Amino acid sequence: MGLDANDVDVSPVEATLWVLAIAVVVALAVPWFLWRDATIVAGLPAWIWWHIVWMGVASLVFYGFSRRAWGLGVEL
Repeated sequence: MGLDANDVDVSPVEATLWVLAIAVVVALAVPWFLWRDATIVAGLPAWIWWHIVWMGVASLVFYGFSRRAWGLGVEL
């Protein structure tokens, strides 16, 4: 027994915030601003650290979305 898409109870404002959060996660997934940057942090290039941290951020956003708004634009 799962949730129906109609069971999602989020306001239009919250739905808009989820769209913006997902858009930010996608837009910053590729660190364009770190291209050609040779900075090394703890033995790894800065862009590798960006990806490690960003995957953590993306995981937290997806976790929050899955708990709060799953079914909002997701077919069950």
